[in-house]
Amino acid sequence: MNLCDASSKKIQFRKTLSRSNKIPVKSIKSPDGDIIDCINIYHQPAFDHPLLKNHTILMRPSLHPQKGPIGEGELFKTNAHGQEDEKPFAQLWQLSGECPEGTIPITRNQKARNFKRYAKKKHKSFSHGQLDDPSTHEHAVASVQNNVYFGAKATINVWQPQVQTSGEFSLAQIWVLAGANSFLNSVEAGWMVSPSLYGDNNTRLFTFWTRDGYQSVGCYDLFCPGFVQTNTTIALGATISPVSTYHGAQYDIILCIFKDPKQNAWWLQYGNDGVIGYWPASLFTSLADSASLIQWGGEVVNTAQGGQHTTTQMGSGHFAEEQAGGASYFKNLQVVDQSNTLVPPGDITSTAQKPNCYNILLAKNDDAGDFFFYGGPGRNPNCP
Repeated sequence: MNLCDASSKKIQFRKTLSRSNKIPVKSIKSPDGDIIDCINIYHQPAFDHPLLKNHTILMRPSLHPQKGPIGEGELFKTNAHGQEDEKPFAQLWQLSGECPEGTIPITRNQKARNFKRYAKKKHKSFSHGQLDDPSTHEHAVASVQNNVYFGAKATINVWQPQVQTSGEFSLAQIWVLAGANSFLNSVEAGWMVSPSLYGDNNTRLFTFWTRDGYQSVGCYDLFCPGFVQTNTTIALGATISPVSTYHGAQYDIILCIFKDPKQNAWWLQYGNDGVIGYWPASLFTSLADSASLIQWGGEVVNTAQGGQHTTTQMGSGHFAEEQAGGASYFKNLQVVDQSNTLVPPGDITSTAQKPNCYNILLAKNDDAGDFFFYGGPGRNPNCP
């Protein structure tokens, strides 16, 4: 479903391009072919949004969520102190250079490539804020709700799943949601393989937001105004490298979305204290104050015709039962409570709409806290 009429979309697109591509301070060619333009931080697309015309950019949060108790179980590699290693966020373009201070990196592939059709998420049906569109969008997710949340965090295992057709994608992400149906608001972040959106099969960092249930407002990355980027070293939509291999080296990224009540902004954090940028709370309605639903997990789009399921993989492409080294995982699941503290999520439920195609297995122990394995190959003898 188009989220706005064609003419207004063209105008907005031209406006975003003219701002983001106007005299880059520096351009960097990534080994994967991407061009990263270093744009003056005050010339970024965010400030084309009418609600942000007089916005004063926030360079850092006024505070980060206080760290609650987290650890590592025997399933996961630890350092000598039994704590999670702080790993740098690696993107391919970083091998070729860096953006100067006072600029942000914008991937030049975020231009005319399939913009009309794929710069926004497809419309989904929602019931009480739950993801519910088994006809095309299939999920394997863990959820908590019926509380007041000011953010969520997870360590997300990174893979490069196979995507069958250009009209499909596979992702792993965190959802922070409030409201329902056409009033649903969401901020999201994770990794994605989407040939239609990005033009290749690379695993890429992405963000998304909406305030009307994916109908007319919101978009990926910096495709439309809204998300304010402050980080000079991480590019939204750029390739993440390296990725995990089956029963080989495992790689992950740590992402956290949290509300700064003093600044009235939803920040996207990487690692344990770095930030990429923020969504001003003024963009939202239901999510202006807090969230009521948190979800972590995988999603694929299945466009297969003729009664056959897609072969698009979720996660590692292997079922949750294969566990560490075989299946993909989310670990160290936490939510931000009203005291701005990262705490265990509480009563987690899991949903896999087509468990013979993609499934999820929740787990918990005293050291690792809440985590889960998930994923699957799509089409197989039990998922024809």
